[in-house]
Formats: sequence, structure tokens, C-alpha cells
Amino acid sequence: MGDTVARITRWLGALALGVGVVLGPLSAFAAGGVIDRIVIEGTQRIEPDTVRTYMTVREGEAYDPAQVDRSLKSLFETGLFADVSIQQAGGTLTVKVVENPIINRISFEGNRRIEDDVLEKEIQLRPRVVFTRVKAQEDVQRILDLYRRSGRYAVSVDPKLIQLDQNRVDLAFEINEGPSTTVRRISFVGNEHFSDSDLREVIETSEEAWYRFLSSSDTYDPDRLNYDRELLRRFYLKRGYADFEVKSAVAELSSDKESFFITFTVSEGNRYRFGPVGLETTLEALNPEALRSEIDVAEGDWYDADKVEKIIQRLTDKVGTLGYAFLDVRPRVTRDPEKRTIAITFQIDEGPRVFVERIDVNGNMRTHDEVIRREVALAEGDAFNSAKLRRSRSRIQDLGYFEKVDVTNEPSPTAPDRTVVKVNVQEKSTGEVSFGVGWSSSVGAMVEVGVRERNLLGRGQDLKAAVSWAQRRSQVDLSFTEPYFLGRRLRAGVDLYALERDLQEESSYDYRSVGTSLRLGFNYNDVLSHSFKYTAEFTDILDMDDDASVFIRNQDDQTVVSMVGHTLTYDKRDSRLNPKDGYFISLGNDVAGLGGTEYFLRSDLKAGYYAPLGDWMDWNPAWTLSVRGQAGYIFGLGKDVNINQRYNLGGSNLRGFAAAGASPRDASTDDALGGNWIGTGTVEVGVPLGLPDDLGLSGRLFSDVGMIGRPDDYDRSLMDSASSPRLSVGGGVTWVSPIGPIAIDVGFPVIKKSFDETELLRISFGSRF
Repeated sequence: MGDTVARITRWLGALALGVGVVLGPLSAFAAGGVIDRIVIEGTQRIEPDTVRTYMTVREGEAYDPAQVDRSLKSLFETGLFADVSIQQAGGTLTVKVVENPIINRISFEGNRRIEDDVLEKEIQLRPRVVFTRVKAQEDVQRILDLYRRSGRYAVSVDPKLIQLDQNRVDLAFEINEGPSTTVRRISFVGNEHFSDSDLREVIETSEEAWYRFLSSSDTYDPDRLNYDRELLRRFYLKRGYADFEVKSAVAELSSDKESFFITFTVSEGNRYRFGPVGLETTLEALNPEALRSEIDVAEGDWYDADKVEKIIQRLTDKVGTLGYAFLDVRPRVTRDPEKRTIAITFQIDEGPRVFVERIDVNGNMRTHDEVIRREVALAEGDAFNSAKLRRSRSRIQDLGYFEKVDVTNEPSPTAPDRTVVKVNVQEKSTGEVSFGVGWSSSVGAMVEVGVRERNLLGRGQDLKAAVSWAQRRSQVDLSFTEPYFLGRRLRAGVDLYALERDLQEESSYDYRSVGTSLRLGFNYNDVLSHSFKYTAEFTDILDMDDDASVFIRNQDDQTVVSMVGHTLTYDKRDSRLNPKDGYFISLGNDVAGLGGTEYFLRSDLKAGYYAPLGDWMDWNPAWTLSVRGQAGYIFGLGKDVNINQRYNLGGSNLRGFAAAGASPRDASTDDALGGNWIGTGTVEVGVPLGLPDDLGLSGRLFSDVGMIGRPDDYDRSLMDSASSPRLSVGGGVTWVSPIGPIAIDVGFPVIKKSFDETELLRISFGSRF
């Protein structure tokens, strides 16, 4: 019985082995057979073995349709092939490929507004790389986006291939730029307290006008439109409209694709005043009362979001200097819609212990990373501070190199107590070329040409040059500034200049000067700055009239000034170019005598105050007040002060009087001799003219006052002079033209002396440079 069972068991095992031997090949055959060989056809530049490495099927494996499909997709994903097919014949798998061509050359045709080098930086395809239609279409879209950012929405781009031998092609992007797509009209809906013209002045986008041919502000840019929404929000929040909201900003393209109609729908809400302003902290040993001086708002003032942000920054900086690294300063706001007040308590707490792991900078194609990184108030390894993050964004934006700046932070993937700061920028043009012709009361007809690059070679350096020719003045200026000298926040620079001036009408002579200056400046904080300068100047007196004053004939014909000076400035203006609010005060001292032929000490004090009258009286915000003044004194150190160094009164510093028209003068020759001290003051009110802001015209009413002292060592009996005040009143207009600002002033002397020379009309031509 046992033998029988054993025999049956051996028989069944043999049967199973036989079935396995037979069914194994049959199952492989059912799946498509075994791949004995993979044949690659159609390759030219690419080795067949390279093709095999991209495939997921291998020789000796069973044919699997799923694996073949994955191999097909893998080969297409390489971007090396225009077409791929895979066929099986018995045990042979044939892979036929059509290689994508290699780009020999890329060219652009039809582009007049954007240069080739700009387009080359925008696209991804390059010579000697593989051409794919997908990448070509992506580059077409990039070119379209570039043109649309410059205001051309009717542009079309068509990529063309020119076949060459050895599977090479020339790629040509045929561009039809079309007309510039400008903004025809900007409208506002929902604005009750400010007119459309007021709000158009706030935003950067402007309506098309014939005089904007040198500007791009009247071309449609969606990124700029988003920035305009933010500008409107800031404008209203600065004036107390805490509920303000931009409901929508819609840009409609005309049927001819040549212009846009932009409509901002806003909700102004009520205007609020500050309620009670408090300060609290949970930090031990920190006395809140010691920080009260950093809060410059009081209950009853109009609410101003900008001031709140500045207070947060000042509190953060102040407390940080006391040794608290992790801070969280937040305004706790209580809004009372019925009383229309906003009570604020600045809460200072210990912030989360988070450190900056790294700082990533993106989007800067031209500007060096270090130029951006040095403006970031945080460093890798520092304790994270949100106020410093906001401050970093402002500092980068203030560089003026970027159209858009975004500074954010996100948690680090490596550690919970780490954060990554991300700086994303979008660059804009920083080069300027100016050309202007005009006429000035002081120098006559003039022509000026200037060039400037504010971000030289992407290093943040400022290089500018200007040449001007006028009937009574010729001048050449060359200036270079390094804003981060020796790796520190030191502004270092050098100036070279040459000047020839005709002073025959004022003082019966001409003079020529050639000089150079070395500058070094730094900021103690956001409002207090200090600068130092060394100047070497060589001056020649030319073409002196035979009837010139004896005082002038006694001057040295050639002088050499070697002078060192400094200027300390406290500046809280909202803008240094066109201030509307704030004040400044500046003190400067110069001493000459470190070599050279001239020895003197000069001190100058300047101050100014600016205020928007519209905010005070609920008038049109274009009404502004400015009060400015200057006082100066110069005296010789062992010798007389040369006439070229003295002060003169009249002209630009006392309208209604001719240039040097109120200065001391020779009684017999009427030549202006200048004075050793001066004091001037101006009260000016900016007046809206009721014209569209797009015209760039602004008006003003003014009153100027001035006093000047006689030269110390001159015989006063031979001079016409008086140190009593002169006063004038008048009005004027300024046109910000495409070739530079042009100012026209009409001044009427109210208090003057009989020997003063007056001037009713004064026209000055300012450069765009």
C-alpha cells in the first residue's frame, strides 16, 4: 500500500513538472512573446544605446503592452524626438524615432520697439539646443507677455523654421507689433470726497496724451493696475478713510485693440479720527512710558495708516536696541463707527522664537543679488521680525530699480523654528536719456543733453553725465556714486565739472572754473543723514571789462580753492523731489585753506516746512503750503573773500528782482559785488488751476523776502548797498513737459531800494536729468 502511494505521488509530481514546462512558454507567447532584440531606427545625433536607457522594457523580458506604452511616453518626455513609434515582429521590438532638429540660429523679425537682446533674455530656446514645438509656443507666449507689459495688445508672433542640413534649423520669430495699446479713459465710480482728477493724480497709470510720447504711463499694464489699487488704498487710509475698499478695477479693450477704458469702483466709507492712543507690554522690565516719545499721534487727529506703520517700526527698533530680539508689535484697534473714531493700543509682546534660515532672491535678471540682499533688514541666522520684513520691502522698492517688489516669508521644511524669506522682484529700466531746449532768464537760450544709469552693470551704482550750452553759460558735469562703499551703508562719490559763465551784465567779467569733488555720506537713521565733501576748484577770470569796478579789478585773475565741508540734514518730508508734507532742516559748514589760494569759513542753514492745506480745511488736496528759508555767512581767514564765493540776492532766491539785482554794487559801475551774509525766506501756496492733471500744469502764489550784507573790507562810501529787507509777491506756473520742467514766475517788488534792479518775468528751464 505504501509503495502504491509513493508511485502515485511521483507520477503526479512528474505530471506537474511537465505541465509547467509546456505552459511556461505558452503563457509568455500569450503575453506577446519574449523580447529577444530591441532595434533602434532613425537616430542621427543620438546613440541607440541612449534611446534604450530612456525605455522601461529590456531585452530578454516578456512583451508587456503597459511597459511599451510607458517607454513610448518616456521617450516623448525627453523632448529629443518629434515622433516615436514602437512595433513588435516576433521577438524583435523595433523603435522608430524622428529626432527634433538642433537650433542653429534664432532671429527676430519685425521688432522695432523691443531690441533683440531684450527678447533673447525673455525666451528659453537657445542656439545649439533641441527645438521642440512646445518650447517654441511657450516662447511665443513670453514674447506676447513682454509686449503686453509695454502696452501692445495687438501684437502677434509667428515662429518660422528654416530647414538646414544635418537636421538643423534656423528659428525666426516673425513679430507684428501692432499699434501701442494706450489708456484712453480712466473713470472712478463711488468717489464722493475726491474728484476723478484728484484720484488720477494718485495712481501711476495715466490717460493718453500727445505730450506723453516719452513716457509709458499711458500704456495699459495689468501689474501696474494692481499697484494702482494699492496706491488708492494708501491714499485713502492716509487721510482717515479706514473703511475704504476698491471693489473692482476693470480694463475693457476697445474693439480695434488700440486702447483701454479703465474703471475703478470704490467704496470710500466714513472718515475717522484717532481715539485714545495707548501703549501696553507684557515684557518684563520694559517701561511703556519710556516709549511714549515714539508715538507722534494724539486723540483727535485724523487717522493715518502710514503713521501707524511708522510708529510700529520705531517701537520695534527702539525696543530692539534694549536687548529684546523676539518682538511682536501689533496695533490693537477698536473702531467706533458712530463716533467715527479709531482707538489704538500698541501691544508689545514677545514674539515667537523663529530664526531666518535663508533669504532667497528671485526675478533679478540684471541686478546683482548683493544689491538686493543689503537692503533686507534681516540676515540669515537673525531672529525673525515682521516689522523688519515690511521695512525690507520698502527699502528695496525705494531703490527705484524694480517695477514690482514682493517680500514674504514661509516656514522652513527642515525645522519648525526656521523661516525662509523670499524676495521676488520684477526689474524695470533704470537708464535715462534726456534732451532739452529752452530759455532761462539767467542764461538765455539753452540746449542740454544728459544720460544717466541708476543701476550701473546691475551693481546699484549711479553714473550720470550732462552737457549744456547756453548763451551765457556752458557746463559739463560727470558724476559717479557708489551707494554701498566698502560694503557698508556709505554713499561715496566723485564729481567732475567744468563751467564757463558770462557775468558781463551783473559784474562786467566772465569766469571759467574746473573742479572735482569727493563725497561720503551716511544715515544715522531714516531721517537724519550726514555727508562730507572735499572740493578742489581752479578758476580763471576772463574778459574783464575795462570799466569794471575797481573792487573786481583788484581780485586775483586765477584762484585755487581747496575746501572740505559737511552737511547734517534732518528730513521728514514725504518726498525729496516734490514734497507735499513734512519738514527738513539742514546745516552745512565749509572751510577753505587746506592748500590753494583761498582761505574762508562758510556756514549755511536751510529749512523748509510743507503741509497739504486740503487736509486742514477739507479743500482740494492740490492746495499745499510751503515755507522755506536760508541763512548763510562767509568770512575770510586772513584775506578777503573772493567775489565768486560771496552770496548774491535776486533772481531764483528773490523773484521780482534780477539776478544779483538786490546785491551790494559799485556805485559808479553798477557791478554786483556780492555779500558776506544772506537771509532769504519764501511762503508759497500751491494752487490748482482747474485743468486736467494729465497736462502737468500746476500753479502757485508766493511771497519772497531777502536780506544781504555788504562785503566786510570794502569802502562803503563807494557802494550802493543796504542790509534792510526786500520783499516781493507774485505767482507762477510750472509745466512738467516731456523735455523737463519749465517754470514761469511773475514777481512784483513790494519793498526795494532805488538802486536795485528788478525783473517782472522770470522763466527757468529745468532738466529732466
